[in-house]
Amino acid sequence: MRSRRAIVASVVGLVLALAGAATLVAVSGGPSAHALAPRPAATPSTVRSTTTTAAPTTTSTSIPLPQPSPPPTDPYANVPVNQIGTILIPKINLVHPIFEGVWLTVVDHGPGHWPGSAEPGQIGNAVFAGHRVTHTHPFLNLDQLAIGDHVIFDMPYGVFTYAVTSITIVLPTDIGITDPTHTPTITLFACNPKHSAAQRIVVKGKLISSHLTKPAATAKSSA
Repeated sequence: MRSRRAIVASVVGLVLALAGAATLVAVSGGPSAHALAPRPAATPSTVRSTTTTAAPTTTSTSIPLPQPSPPPTDPYANVPVNQIGTILIPKINLVHPIFEGVWLTVVDHGPGHWPGSAEPGQIGNAVFAGHRVTHTHPFLNLDQLAIGDHVIFDMPYGVFTYAVTSITIVLPTDIGITDPTHTPTITLFACNPKHSAAQRIVVKGKLISSHLTKPAATAKSSA
């Protein structure tokens, strides 16, 4: 059986390589064999990072942490496109629906929640993939964010505000961006630089405010 890290690695490579290919096709105006070809390794560079001074959220490490699901067998599958909430990032004037799944047929509509990762507001790492320059390009200006900027999720079960703790540039093979966490955190990622899939821009944040209206499971079952 493949290890969790091997599964996560395959998810990152499959979904983001295809997302990068889609970006390059959109820019060039047609399919490109180069878009799907292996890329030479590049040295990642950190844009901005910090350790926050606020007291960490108190959690229990005995509860099972949400784990990312295996990749879809067909990233272009004709799956339902279900909105699960809305993401708001005031700094870059972003208000956009978010959807469940990392199929490219889903992410083409807006940021997609990685199945199996934490839900916004829950303990764990809530992971979202989004396009940078194609389709509705919700993550176009992630590079304009700074430490402390707010990322807000308006969900059927509550409203949750995160503060950005780091903005980094990593290689497409970096599997650490989806690792589970013992505190409520988020990870937003997209291709980098713009019009390229050579790297990934990764924005991470920690939960600083929550307004729970009803349990997430209840909200999902009644949706």
